[in-house]
Amino acid sequence: MTPPATNAAARRDQHPPAALSREEIRARVAALGPWFHNLDLAGVQTAPDHFLGDYPAVKWRGFRDAVPADLTGKSVLDIGCNGGFYAIEMKRRGAARVLGIDADPDYLAQARFAAEVVGADIEFRRLSVYEVGRIGETFDVVLFMGVLYHLRHPLLALDLIRAHVARDLLVFQSMQRGSADVAETAEDYDFWQTEPFDRPDFPRLHFVEKRYAGDPTNWWVPNRACVEAMLRSAGFAIAAHPEPEVYVCRCTEPDPAVVAERPTVTMPEQP
Repeated sequence: MTPPATNAAARRDQHPPAALSREEIRARVAALGPWFHNLDLAGVQTAPDHFLGDYPAVKWRGFRDAVPADLTGKSVLDIGCNGGFYAIEMKRRGAARVLGIDADPDYLAQARFAAEVVGADIEFRRLSVYEVGRIGETFDVVLFMGVLYHLRHPLLALDLIRAHVARDLLVFQSMQRGSADVAETAEDYDFWQTEPFDRPDFPRLHFVEKRYAGDPTNWWVPNRACVEAMLRSAGFAIAAHPEPEVYVCRCTEPDPAVVAERPTVTMPEQP
């Protein structure tokens, strides 16, 4: 199904704005590099030699049909927006308001330039996921793609998203390692019952003390069971699992008994 506004957006992509020639776009892309998102900006690719191929377009093709094709009138928050690929795709689907946030000013500069070239009206702000409470509004769709494993406090991030900005839909993606099987866990375990922790299908969050893939910001890598358990724990019901790393979730309420016994932590107000 072709989402609304795709054809018009595609026509904009084919021709740069009058103020910028293709050569100027190419020069700006080089000056703003290196890029992690490979975007096609009026025929200029931003990361043509990406080690994952045409990324994130190749990832997007695996789950785009699970995201509403018509976002007319909807609001979208893209957390960790990087170069703006997903924010732009949401605007192409007709979203009335798209806000992209990232803690990295270089990625934000890339995203702003990309949105300018394709003619997408998107707001970008420098904020981390731990600061989402400062936004002061909730969104129909929240994108949280490829961020969890870069965080020292991943469950806190999910709690803050649910508490402050997610109103309906969460689209979530995380790198996963370990078993793809999911164990049926018990409601409780005896202190001396240790064998479940040896099972590869038990929820596991692997800690990276030094580096993984040469990246010092890769802190935690979950297995599939852990991803799904963390999402449920934070108050997200899994509605679809269209791609091995991607989940489409609906906001729900965490188990009140669990919340009472293990209250979530909120970040202090920024001065």
